[in-house]
Amino acid sequence: MIKTGEQHIASLRDGREIYLDGERVADVTVHPAFRGAVASIGRMFDFQSAPENRELMTFETETATTANRIWQLPASYDELVVRRQGLEAWTELHAGFMGRAPDHVASCISGMFMGLDIFEAYDPARATALADYFRHARDNDLYLTYVIINPQADRSKSAAQQADPYLTAAVVDRDAAGITVRGAKMLATGGIMANEVFVTCIQPLQPGDEKYALSFAVPMNIKGLKILSRKSYEAAAPSVFDNPLASRFDENDAVLYFDDVKVPWDRVFIADNIEMCQKQFHATPAHVYQNYQAQIRLAVKLRFLLGIAHRTAEINGIIGFPQVREMLGQLSAEASMVDAFVVAMETKGQLRGRYFVPDRQMLYAAQTLTQQLYAKVINTLRELAGGGMIMLPSSVKDFGNPEIAGLIGKTQQSPAASAVDRVKFYKLAWDAVGSEFASRHSQYEMFYAGATFVTKGHAFRTYDWKAAAALLDRMLSSYDLSDELASHTNPPSRAVA
Repeated sequence: MIKTGEQHIASLRDGREIYLDGERVADVTVHPAFRGAVASIGRMFDFQSAPENRELMTFETETATTANRIWQLPASYDELVVRRQGLEAWTELHAGFMGRAPDHVASCISGMFMGLDIFEAYDPARATALADYFRHARDNDLYLTYVIINPQADRSKSAAQQADPYLTAAVVDRDAAGITVRGAKMLATGGIMANEVFVTCIQPLQPGDEKYALSFAVPMNIKGLKILSRKSYEAAAPSVFDNPLASRFDENDAVLYFDDVKVPWDRVFIADNIEMCQKQFHATPAHVYQNYQAQIRLAVKLRFLLGIAHRTAEINGIIGFPQVREMLGQLSAEASMVDAFVVAMETKGQLRGRYFVPDRQMLYAAQTLTQQLYAKVINTLRELAGGGMIMLPSSVKDFGNPEIAGLIGKTQQSPAASAVDRVKFYKLAWDAVGSEFASRHSQYEMFYAGATFVTKGHAFRTYDWKAAAALLDRMLSSYDLSDELASHTNPPSRAVA
């Protein structure tokens, strides 16, 4: 099944319990805090369902049904590349600003399914639940989000040691029908417009935390699930002209509170097993596959930001300055590095059973470097723009006043654009670089993959240190101290003339 945008938007009118500014939101599809982002997701589903995009965006499953490529399990390098091309095209619709669009968690669940043998070794019943859920989500074209982090609270203590034992989502009861879950998880990015949520813990748990060692999936409108939205940047951005990104791509983040939610066993993938919570990500291709998607998204986003950088130089008439070309050259090299990492992940990929999986060493190298890169790119854009992104008309309404519009025409001059085009561009640039929406993205790109010590730890564990040591040892073994001393003690004789 392939959904249209209209079908997906209609599916969100399901009675889900969302709270914003102290009130329950009746309908996210029309609420001014969410409707722009919901419409953007709708356009993504329309894009995949358009006849001209079917070959790019869909594939035929083993049951001869049609599914979005986000659920594809590549059996070869070529299939992996074709899938990436579909993901790139989808990402271009939001220029990489929707970090938890449908392709992210779909990649996670797909990666878990590729490692079904790990679940079968743990518990055949839970493996069956996962396999059935993968096919259900794929065949019904579901948009999934996830919550895999515990509330911060006192980070010096484990989940079980917190003052409230049910601050973090945990099992409070179980019976033949399923488990009952109470407590909170974060951050449900995109949750207000997703169909279902995958709930687990990617953070290491400690002995005694067994009741928090969960993995399951439920609909966003399940009884007892409360969605506590953060401040909406879209709500403060009613004009697309003034805030073209925040008004349409604020995917939102939320804390989910499970108020004794009953989860049936056919939706439970792990229960009470700390070791398996880590294995589901790292012993299967899940962590690699989901973050490979994230690097594809980031590559598109950097391409967009470089477009802003180059246009800034053109509009300011400085494109010919040597120092500006140097800055743009540095940016182009950095963006190309991310493109190269994506290609390297594919080229160095390997078969895991039947499935061709991106290379994890290249992935973790990319994550480590790009966490540092994003802030650097944003700062370069600020340097290029100077005050251009700040000294702009207060709002689109200024153009409705003929006198003010005339002054805008005089004061917003550019050798490469009309006053209107210049203002339009710099409004977009500010929304990408300096607005509250942009600030959230700077924070997001720093931490969506985990704290920097976590990604560096992954890079350390997956690097081929043996090959590096072997190369070093070969060089060390190519010379010897005793030989060196002998050559100096007994120098070669010289022929007498």
